[in-house]
Parts: sequence; C-alpha cells; structure tokens
Amino acid sequence: MLLTSENVLLIGAIIWFVSILLSKTGYKFGVPVLLVFLIVGMLFGVDGVGIQFDNYKYAQIIGMVALTIILFSGGMDTKFSDVKPILGAGIVLSTLGVLLTTIFTGLFIYGISNVFSHIIHIPLSLALLLAATMSSTDSASVFNILRSQKMGLKYRLQPLLEFESGSNDPMAYMLTIVMIQVVQAGGDYDSISVGMIILNFFIQFGFGLGFGFLLAKLFVWVINNINLQNKSLYSIMMIGFIFFIFSITEKFHGNGYLAVYIAGMVMGNSKLVENKTIGSFLEGLVWLVQIIMFLVLGLLVNPHELLKIAIPATIIGVFVILVGRPLAVYLCLLPFKKIGRRAKVFVSWVGLRGAAPIIFATYPVVEGVEGSTLIFNIVFFITLASLVIQGTTITKVAKMLRLNTEKNDLPENFGVDIPDELNTILQQEVVVNEAYLRDYPLQEGTLVMIVERKHKYIVPNGKLWLKKDDKLLLISAKKDETEESQKTFTMLDTISKIRSKRN
Repeated sequence: MLLTSENVLLIGAIIWFVSILLSKTGYKFGVPVLLVFLIVGMLFGVDGVGIQFDNYKYAQIIGMVALTIILFSGGMDTKFSDVKPILGAGIVLSTLGVLLTTIFTGLFIYGISNVFSHIIHIPLSLALLLAATMSSTDSASVFNILRSQKMGLKYRLQPLLEFESGSNDPMAYMLTIVMIQVVQAGGDYDSISVGMIILNFFIQFGFGLGFGFLLAKLFVWVINNINLQNKSLYSIMMIGFIFFIFSITEKFHGNGYLAVYIAGMVMGNSKLVENKTIGSFLEGLVWLVQIIMFLVLGLLVNPHELLKIAIPATIIGVFVILVGRPLAVYLCLLPFKKIGRRAKVFVSWVGLRGAAPIIFATYPVVEGVEGSTLIFNIVFFITLASLVIQGTTITKVAKMLRLNTEKNDLPENFGVDIPDELNTILQQEVVVNEAYLRDYPLQEGTLVMIVERKHKYIVPNGKLWLKKDDKLLLISAKKDETEESQKTFTMLDTISKIRSKRN
C-alpha cells in the first residue's frame, strides 16, 4: 500500500475503530481498556499487519504531551477535602516509595543478571536505570481502572492511590534522568557530584510545586476575568495553559509533570467560569490522548523481541509485584498507624505499570545508552504482565480483602448541571421511610428536583408517594453568609412554601 495521506488516515481510522470495539468486549471480561489499545497497536505493528514505526523520539514526544494532559486532568478531579487526610502517606509513597522500589528492584535485577548472563548481563548502574524507569505506578492506568470499576473503597484508599499515581511520575522521571547520567559517565564517577544530584532534586521539586501553584492561581484569575464570547474557547485556552505550565517549568529546570498535576489540583478546587464545560472537554481529551499514546507504544515494540527476554522479564515482574513494591509500601506506611494490614496489601497490589514506565524507558534509547533497547523491551513486557495480572484482578482483590463498598452507579448529581453562579449544592438522599413527598422531612430551603426509582426518573410533586430506596436529588443553598447565598436560600425557601400550599 502506498504511503499517502489518504492511506494513513484510512489505516488510522481502522485501528481506531477496532480498538474501541475490542475495548467494549474487554470491559465485559474485566480486561483494562488501555491494555486493549496497547495490544491492538502490537497487532498492527511489524509482527502483525506490518506497520513499521520505530521512532522512539516521536513516541516520547507523544507520550509527554499525553501525560501532561492526563496528570492535569487527574489533578482537576482531585478534591482537597479527599486528599487532606491521606496527604502525608501519599507524599511518602510518591517519593520515598519510588526510591525504595528502584533500589530493591535494581539490586534484584543485578543479582539475577549473573544467572541470565547470556541475555541480560548488565552492570549495577544499568540495573538501577532499568528499575528507575518502571518504579512509578501509572496514572493513566490507575485513574482509568479505579474510576471505571463499579465499587467504592474503604479507608480513603481511592484518593490515596490516585494521588500517589498522579504524583509519583516526577520522582521516577528524575531518577531515570539521574541514572542515565550515571551510566553515561561510565567509570568516571568523579564527574558526578552527589551534592549536585541532591540539589537538582530540590530544584526539580521546588520549582515544580512553585510554578504549578503560582501559574494555576494566575490562570484562574485570567479565566474568570477574560470574558470570552464563545464558551468553547475556555477549554481550548486551558490546553494552552497546560502546555505553558509544563514547558516553562522545564525551562527553569523544574519538574513539569509535577507542575501540571499541582496546577490541576489548584484549578480544580477553585471557582472557574465554565468549569463544567472545561471538565467535560478534558474528560474526552484524556480518552483521546490515552488511546493515541497506547496505540503508538504498541506499534513501537517488536513482539518477537519480547520472547527473547520473556523468562528474566517474568522473574523481574513477579519480584516487583510480590516483593519490591509491597516491601517499599510497607516501609513507607509504617508511621501511618491508621492504614491497616489489609489496606497495605491492596495498595501494594494496585502498583500498576502502564504508559509512564514505557515512556520513561524511551529516554535511554533516545540518549543512546548502551543496552537501552533491552531496557525498553523488559519494561514493556513487565507492563503487559502488570496490566494483565493486576489490572484484571483489582476488584477481586478488594473483595477478598473486604475493602470494597457499594458504590452508586449514578453520578452524584444525576447528570444535572447547575450554574456555579447560583451558589447551590446538589446532593443525593436515599429514602428510608416511605411517605408522601409533601410530608417528607427536608431542611428549610431544600427542594427535591428529581426522584430516581429503579433507573427511571420522576419529576416530583407533593402528591408523589416516595418508596423505600428511592433516590432524591436535592438542591439547597450553600451555607455561608454571602449575599448571593442568602438570596438563593430565600428563593428556594419561597418555592418550597408555594409548592406546599399548592399540594
């Protein structure tokens, strides 16, 4: 087939449709959706349909763009109120946990390299580099799997796991860059200053936090005051903000991945004009970049090369899943007495590898590190194993450890959007005692907007008989002393009284 623009679009469309159709089937059987896209990419690659894509630099750029959007969106969905109780544990896991995982795994890889010397005989520095590239949990995989499962988790485990996966990529990225420098130095370790490495870590984290927070505050003010005529432009402008935050932070040698995650958290917890429009746009965009990223990474690998390293990679993967990650989690969470043994086991199990480790594994290849192709193939193999073994069993493990709770399939607001300017709160309430709506006890200034009964929606009136387990969507004014809130409260209370008189 001739390589024309029409053929490229045709092939791309076919891959796209096949991926989405297979993802629907995979979801029914509990297979992580992103794993499906990765496998489809492999099937259309060199050892499958025959599409040849071997540009690691392009794959790295695509992955970098995708990760910035994914991390920012993850930050936007993270509420300070959810994160605050687990902040200490999350920070320790995303920093010290990544470092310990790298050390434990690196030493293990160096040890077994003597056993498999004909395949992966590598020095300690290269073993630590390999461990560093896959030391973090993947935010795209964790966000996708946890939020798609129809269950809740006890002990605030979901915000802990999401915060860890969203904030540990920067540490893994820095360790990868440092180890590349160490490997390239060869035996000349005098050229590497431990003090400079430590200083670089502080600069990366400090500038990442600082730029992310300050620029987010600035952009919140810009969005709320720019007064664009076309609402869609707010979402487009947000993409520009994300890339600006990442690139300017990297320009000043800060960590761009950390900056966009922090910026997402700050902006997501701020009052924004067209916040719901921006959120919906980002949700769709995240799916788009995830699909592109996983398809490209699938095309990049040559499956026949994975067979050569299957045995040692399997052993390393088993070590990471059953020893390296659990040991690091256990040591990191020792000071946090409220996190029990079963919770620690589950946190260890949700150490999913995904796109981030594969992208970080492209850095040694692009930098021309000797043995980097071996690193990439091993990381890719372990990522596949992690998504298959851990990704498909998260729900079962949660139930086995008795950490799952029932989660309402309906969105908290029934999918109803209320303008922020109204200063109102939407919340659900489940009916326990049956009664007519007019006799149902509600707080002053609260209205029932919609009643959901067995997945059917009812527009309520005072004569409606409320049955047990009916779900009520309630609207009420925010409890503060602002003039706007008082006006809203008065309005809702008046409507409530009028309804009561009519009924």
